[in-house]
Amino acid sequence: VQLQASGGGLVQAGGSLRLSCASSGRIFSNNGMGWFRQAPGKEREFVASISYNGASTSYGDSVKGRFTISRDNAKNTMYLQMSNLKAEDAARYYCAAARKSYARAYAGDYPYWGQGTQVTVSS
Repeated sequence: VQLQASGGGLVQAGGSLRLSCASSGRIFSNNGMGWFRQAPGKEREFVASISYNGASTSYGDSVKGRFTISRDNAKNTMYLQMSNLKAEDAARYYCAAARKSYARAYAGDYPYWGQGTQVTVSS
């Protein structure tokens, strides 16, 4: 199973970015998916999760109202639309696939992880 995150980059505060996570295919359409992030010197933080069919989503408190998670099972791809980015959003963002169809904030529910994509926010 391979998860490939992309779409990171440098953006000004207040700007937007869309991250993508492509799956190799064996794991995706039946699995819950999630985004986590980790900044230097900080613990990994839950960002968002989505159920296997996209009907259920969950967000970390710090990104609610600004980030939107979605998925396209036909393309084996998950997305994270990030808007109104703040300096504190700067981190390496990781996508992950869960064991089950639904998953939330517990990282232990996700056995499959991508390599991450870096998001830098300039003020």
